[in-house]
Amino acid sequence: MNKIALEIKGLLYSESQSGAYVLILGDKHSMRRLPIVIGNSEAQAIALGMEDMKGSRPLTHDLFKKFAETYGVELMEVVITRFREGVFYAMLVCKQGDELAMIDARPSDAIALAVRFNCPIAAYENVMEEAGIEMDEVKDMEAAPEDEAGQGPDEDEGSLGSSLDDFLTQYERLDNLSVDQLQKLLQMAIDEEDYAKAAELRDLINSKPPF
Repeated sequence: MNKIALEIKGLLYSESQSGAYVLILGDKHSMRRLPIVIGNSEAQAIALGMEDMKGSRPLTHDLFKKFAETYGVELMEVVITRFREGVFYAMLVCKQGDELAMIDARPSDAIALAVRFNCPIAAYENVMEEAGIEMDEVKDMEAAPEDEAGQGPDEDEGSLGSSLDDFLTQYERLDNLSVDQLQKLLQMAIDEEDYAKAAELRDLINSKPPF
């Protein structure tokens, strides 16, 4: 199965989910992004690993790395393998001598280890197709043209308004929206770089029946 090389693009606090963060992974060769919502402790573990900061006593992921090195186990790669019902799955590709082993792991733990082992991160193409979002390389900053009366174009009933916040104030429940409305709202979230909301909308769209 085709794999897409990823890199960490950011770690952002989630405005929509209290105590959660959004890990942004990016395709190295395109504008596709893979946002993954993770917990506070997992985000801290990744951030500490990225900064190569160590406490007075070893934390869990540092202990795992030391244990692996002591017994000659090398972490070769982290692969995000599946996305099912809003949940991501990952594998640790490990090598000991001439033997390879695949170990199931949460993506947050897998990434926390990847930054410590300095190993590649990847995702299968089908994961990127299902859960990835496409970022516009160049954003259109031009305003919509005005009509002859000097007013902007009329909006249809149930239109999205001018911003993500404008749209959200119109509805109490996102799951009452159509797929088309959710897709437009997803694009707004992407344009405003609200990755937490984009991840929420992506999962909601994927949960909708195909008819």
